[in-house]
Amino acid sequence: MRRAALLMAAAGTVPGAAVRIGTHDGAFHCDEALACALLRLLPRFRDAEVLRTRDPQRLAQCEVVVDVGGEYDPERHRYDHHQRSFTHSMRSLRPDKPWSTKLSSAGLIYCHFGSQILAELLGQPEDGPVVAALYDQLYEGFVEEIDAIDNGIAQAEGEPRYALSSTLSARVGRLNPRWNDPDQDTEAGFRRAMELVQSEFLERVDHCYRSWLPARELVLESIRRRFEVDGSGVVLELPQGGCPWREHIFRLERELALPQPLLLVLFPDRGGQWRVQSVPTGPHSFQSRLPLPEPWRGLRDEALAQLSGIPGCVFVHATGFIGGNRTREGALEMARRTLEQRGTEEAPPGTGTPKGTL
Repeated sequence: MRRAALLMAAAGTVPGAAVRIGTHDGAFHCDEALACALLRLLPRFRDAEVLRTRDPQRLAQCEVVVDVGGEYDPERHRYDHHQRSFTHSMRSLRPDKPWSTKLSSAGLIYCHFGSQILAELLGQPEDGPVVAALYDQLYEGFVEEIDAIDNGIAQAEGEPRYALSSTLSARVGRLNPRWNDPDQDTEAGFRRAMELVQSEFLERVDHCYRSWLPARELVLESIRRRFEVDGSGVVLELPQGGCPWREHIFRLERELALPQPLLLVLFPDRGGQWRVQSVPTGPHSFQSRLPLPEPWRGLRDEALAQLSGIPGCVFVHATGFIGGNRTREGALEMARRTLEQRGTEEAPPGTGTPKGTL
C-alpha cells in the first residue's frame, strides 16, 4: 500500500482522489484504446476516468499516462513509445521472451500488467503455469499484431498479395469521425473503441483458457507418451479428433528441446475411423515433413489396401498429407510404412496441406 501511495504521489495524484488514465486526444488508434481497456480490467483502475488531452499539466495529474507525453518510465507509470529514444521490444524488457517487435502503448501495458490482468480474470496465481502459458500466447496471437501495425512494421517483406482491412486495428480506425463529418468529436468513438478492444481481448482470453490450453495439455501428454505408440518417438497419438494440434507441436518441440522433429499424428475422426496426418514443416506451411508414400496418393478403399498390403485403408489424399483407415491398428501401420520410406522420398514442391483442410 505504501508503494502504491508513493507511485501515485510521483504521478501527481493523491490517495483517495479519483484515479485517472491519461492518453492523447484527437484521432485515436487501437494501441491506446487497448492500453486503457487493459488497465481498466484491474481492480485498481476499474473505475478510472480516461482523460484524453495533450496538456502536460493535466497529464501530470494522471496516475498512468499511455501513448503520449514522450517518456517511458514504468516507475512513474508513463508509457509512451513515440520518442526517438524508445526502441524497446518484449525481448529487451523481458529477456526470457523471444519477440523483437517494437512495442506500442498496448504492448507496454501488456508487458508490465499482463500477468496481473490474466491472474485477475482467471483466478489463477500470477506466477503459475496457466498464466505464464496464456501470457505468451496472447502476446504472440493478439497484442504483437497491434504493436506492429501501430509502429508501421510490415508482416512480411515485399508487396502483399492482398489487402487486410478487417484487422482489429483497422476496425478501431474506422470508429474515428470520417474526414468529411461535420462533427469531428472523437470522445464517443474512443469509448466505443475501448469497448470493442476489451470485448475482443476477453473473448480471446476465454478461447485460450477453454480451448487452446486444453489442446496444449493434450498434445503435451501425447508427446510424453509417444514412445508407447512407436519406438521411433516421432509418431503422436491423440485420443480424440478435432484437437488443433499443429501450433502446439512446434512450440512444444522448442520448449522441450526434442532431439528429433515429430513427423506423424494419429487421431480418430468423428465417425470412429482413424486418420494419420503428416506434421507440416511450419505452423503456417502447407508443406509436409513426411508425406505418405507417393504410390498411395489418390487411392481409396480396396485399391489402396491391396497396394499397401494394409487392411482397412480408406483413402490417402492426392498430396499425401493425410490418410485414413478403419482401425487404429491400420492407421498406425500406415504410419510405420511411411516411416520406412524416410530418406528415399523428400516432400516435393506442392506436397502439402491444401487450404481449407484439417
